[in-house]
Amino acid sequence: MSSAPDDVLQLLRQRGRAPEPADLEALMRGVAAAPEGLAGPEWVELIDPEAGAELTRALAAWRAELAGDDGGLHVSPAPPERLAALRAELKRRGLDGFVVPRADEHQGEYVPPRAQRLAWLTGFAGSAGLAIVLADRAAIFVDGRYTLAVRGQVDTEAFTPYQIPEQPPEAWIAEHLPKGSKLGFDPWLQTVDGYERFARAAARAGGSFVPVEQNPIDAVWHDRPPAPLAPVVPHAEEFTGENSAARRKRIAETVAARGADVALLTAPDSIAWLLNVRGGDVPRTPFPLGFALLHSDGHVDLFMDRRKVPARTIAWLGNSVTLAPPEELGPALDTLGRMGKRVLIETATAPWWAATRLQAAGVSLVRDADPVALPKACKNEVELDGIRAAHRRDGAAVSRFLAWLARESKSGTLREIEASNRLQKMRQETGKLRDLSFDTISGAGPNGAIVHYHASKATERTLEPGSLYLVDSGGQYRDGTTDITRTVGIGAPSAEMRDRFTRVLKGHIALAMARFPVGTTGSQLDSLARYALWQAGLDYDHGTGHGVGAYLAVHEGPQRISKVASTVALQSGMIVSNEPGYYKAGAYGIRIENLLVVREARIEGADRRYLEFETLTLAPIDLNCIEPPLLTDPERGWLNAYHRRVHDTIAPQVDEATRAWLGEATRAI
Repeated sequence: MSSAPDDVLQLLRQRGRAPEPADLEALMRGVAAAPEGLAGPEWVELIDPEAGAELTRALAAWRAELAGDDGGLHVSPAPPERLAALRAELKRRGLDGFVVPRADEHQGEYVPPRAQRLAWLTGFAGSAGLAIVLADRAAIFVDGRYTLAVRGQVDTEAFTPYQIPEQPPEAWIAEHLPKGSKLGFDPWLQTVDGYERFARAAARAGGSFVPVEQNPIDAVWHDRPPAPLAPVVPHAEEFTGENSAARRKRIAETVAARGADVALLTAPDSIAWLLNVRGGDVPRTPFPLGFALLHSDGHVDLFMDRRKVPARTIAWLGNSVTLAPPEELGPALDTLGRMGKRVLIETATAPWWAATRLQAAGVSLVRDADPVALPKACKNEVELDGIRAAHRRDGAAVSRFLAWLARESKSGTLREIEASNRLQKMRQETGKLRDLSFDTISGAGPNGAIVHYHASKATERTLEPGSLYLVDSGGQYRDGTTDITRTVGIGAPSAEMRDRFTRVLKGHIALAMARFPVGTTGSQLDSLARYALWQAGLDYDHGTGHGVGAYLAVHEGPQRISKVASTVALQSGMIVSNEPGYYKAGAYGIRIENLLVVREARIEGADRRYLEFETLTLAPIDLNCIEPPLLTDPERGWLNAYHRRVHDTIAPQVDEATRAWLGEATRAI
């Protein structure tokens, strides 16, 4: 459908609204390009804030029709004609190659369909990756989470897969870029730090790394979706614990202390946290896309499509926030140069375009971390109370699911998609679910060994007796974001499965029980989670823990627990996941994940301040997968205490059948 339906136009006219049909269509195409989530058609507010049921139904039908056009995404592998078209376009422009990152202008984990250039070109559906296309060869680079998935989604005859960090793209460029070649890049999608690394690599090869005016993929992707338009809505102080004015003042003081007059904010979750708003422009993550300039007096210039900001939100933002269209960001940066301002910019995440525009305007750059990231990571007590409530609610839904799974899996006919759909339904039955926090990973048997597996009709398996089933899932609630993984034995697990599961559990418990001095980083704790696996010559290729937002991104920085060195110390109020795992390719996967919050530890006689973890997630860990002799007495004590807490918290919230199952699932061992 290329124009507004007559019934929609008629209903709007009856309500005294007469938008231009072309403007209404453009707005609805943007609405359709944004995910709807699970909270209902709240986007209708952008067309008519007081729409009745009849208009809502008509608009929903139109949106559904428009949403069916995804721009040719979700085809794996991608048709070879796309790579050929890109190479032809590069030749036309005098380029010898091009870098295609997964990222959008904001470097987020989730990107809108419009920005999914890597998926369109290759078929790769993962949340992190990069391709490099030359005239005679192409490569795709992924991390350890996707080493199996990439081979199933991408034509490896066209794109040779490599694993990061063992095989970095910079090394590939230095080796394969012909001398004298021009390797192109989109300056909006390349960070400042990334540009410097790639430019050095191209120079080592005797070539150059050059920006392009327009992304060449956009020139050959003829049905590329429009920018998403989801409503930007207030996020109340009952959830945030601090009003936006206080946050802006606090962060502005930090900016000034770092020697800057203005901070350029490019991370949408930082902007959402600072202004106490939420949105829905990308899947599973409730923030709006946009850019912002935070001035030293606390004033914010917000660059965002006005069509997605309802009048009530403009009133909520107040006079200290100026809303401007995205295309005015460039002139605003030029103005900062004319005024002689010093601008703080995080070069690890800011687009190269912004840094070069600022420098061309005469701005003095202050290279430093996003000033919002650390305060956002350290949740206040109001946020933590809400997050605990979300986990109690979510834990009840997950426990109901696990009880259902224990009954239904005995048939030998249950399949991955039916299981994940049931889990989603149980979360929705809480009446509080806004969306999932990520696409559920529901992997049976060998599929569980694919770290970021996504079940489809073509790939799903039956949960067979004697196998393991891994389910990694989470919910977005106004009061908190959850993320939990449970591995469940279907029937009787083998001795090897029990051994590996118990070693993963030992690592999980070691981290949960850790006490550590203030100033400790996550990388200093990472080996605790791996030690029991290492003793058997085993390991896993992903990080042990990531930060989690407060009704924001399920993967949040700057903290992490990983082998990769980190300079960010863990601090009170930070939330991190605890998710060691083990994956036997072609056989099974194991991961046990809870979320933890860092808190002060009270240790009598301590010589300095210490921290510890409080476990937030509440759901049983499968006792049938454990080899009890491998557990020490302290480990067994932790598990029994955890299960008592799970039982006492969850039992009052669930039905009688689930309570009976829960009593057995949390029995002491």
